[in-house]
Amino acid sequence: MKIFIIPIFILSIFISCSSQDSLDVESANELGILLLDNGTEPQGLDPHIVTGVTEHKIVIALFEGLTMQNPRGEGVIPAAAESWQISDDGLQIIFNIRPDAKWSNGDPLTAQDFVYSWRRILTPALGSRYPDMLYAVKNAEQFNKSEIEDFDLVGVKAEDSKTLKVTLKTKTPFFLKQLAHYATYPVHPATIEDFGGISNRDSRWTRPENMISNGPFILDEWSINKVIKVKRNNNYWGKANLKLNGIHFFPIDNESTSDRYYRSGKTHNLYTIQTEKIAKYQEEYPDQFKLEKYFGTYYYRINTEIEPLNDINVRKALSLAIDRELIVNKVTKGGQKPAYSFTPPSEDYYNPPTQLDFNPELARKYLAEAGYPDGEGFPEFELLYNTNEGHQKIAQAIQQFWLKELGIKITLTNVDWKVYLDRESQGQYQISRAGWIGDYVDPNSFLDMMVTDRGNNKTGWSNKQYDSYVKKATFANDEAERLRNFSKAEKILMDELPIIPIYTYTRVYMLRNEVKGWYPNMLDTHPYQFISLED
Repeated sequence: MKIFIIPIFILSIFISCSSQDSLDVESANELGILLLDNGTEPQGLDPHIVTGVTEHKIVIALFEGLTMQNPRGEGVIPAAAESWQISDDGLQIIFNIRPDAKWSNGDPLTAQDFVYSWRRILTPALGSRYPDMLYAVKNAEQFNKSEIEDFDLVGVKAEDSKTLKVTLKTKTPFFLKQLAHYATYPVHPATIEDFGGISNRDSRWTRPENMISNGPFILDEWSINKVIKVKRNNNYWGKANLKLNGIHFFPIDNESTSDRYYRSGKTHNLYTIQTEKIAKYQEEYPDQFKLEKYFGTYYYRINTEIEPLNDINVRKALSLAIDRELIVNKVTKGGQKPAYSFTPPSEDYYNPPTQLDFNPELARKYLAEAGYPDGEGFPEFELLYNTNEGHQKIAQAIQQFWLKELGIKITLTNVDWKVYLDRESQGQYQISRAGWIGDYVDPNSFLDMMVTDRGNNKTGWSNKQYDSYVKKATFANDEAERLRNFSKAEKILMDELPIIPIYTYTRVYMLRNEVKGWYPNMLDTHPYQFISLED
């Protein structure tokens, strides 16, 4: 095997003289450029604001937190922090930031940068959807909820320029995993201040000409709905081990187009395989076909603040009228499993007791109790989804279930990714398709998001007993106690159904053989520091 590395000055000349339309995988292999089908156009690239998988795959190329996801599986490995020490009681962690860690402009990466950045994500006026990723930190939640105003009371301190001291409010077993999430990544303080300050959501700092980042790559070009290009960060502490010279991310939300790009040699991966081609590709290209476990759930989000969806009986009727087995066997066909809980179950770890089986007779009973016998008088409502053939097929199947079993008519509305996210965030929907991929492998990554007023709840649903069980589980020191409380919380969630789980994900995709260092893992996270292109 030979790894092709092109000198940087030659590479820059070659790229500048080549249009993306002419760059195929063969040329990209020689240049060390990974061509990725990324699914759709990202909402943005600010790690403290974005929330989607599409955004995640780009952000991890540009920024780096204290820890990083282990590319070979669960757990984390050192990233911007070269090491850390945890106190005997588990309440204090000292992070040692790499001496050679720098920003892309050459500024040293400091402990103070993390203090500033964590203050930013916790600042209420920023409106981040992920401040709870830091709620384990002493007084972080109180600051985010404006119960205290002095950030000096929050448990994050710069002991010196390269030493960060974090104080937790209680022992939190999964905290290091949370720090691998992009919401905890640092941003360059001077740049943030130059472009509107710590609470400005509409800043221009994420544009290629303005962005300063600390990850293995820097933003080179952003052509809306065409391509996002990143190139090597020559100030990255681990630059000597980087094998890639760049990555091109293509926002392709049409499955037929994605397939054509892959087959014609314009991308190294096929993000989503068309359902009807899964069996064919598995048989004809077994070395490129990937079917992997994925810690995620496909579900429908319900706006519980509008009638008649504020009625538990209506939500139960809608859930019981869905034949999940038929959907995974006849519609998705990618090895998915019917979902009867929000958290993907694990036989040897966490398997909550829930009752969401297909039961049309019981569904009709609940609908009648809500005042709509056989759907009579039930208002027609909208099911919202973003542009994707897979989402459309599932929505059409569920549309038919609800019409056939309940006599309920719904309208399917297809919008692009950014519009979809905006409408959900503003509560301008009735029912919308959704998917949640765990930020780390733990029930807390799913159940915490449905706590009252969490940024990613978006349903208007609130249950104090549910909140209490999740809080008890989050900070329990005994593992068995944690899981019991999570299970109790999950049962409440599945009894009241502000969300309707449909299936647990698998990752079904294609990947060319020359891509090395891309390992299967439950979070489908592939740090680009470990990826190379080889013949």
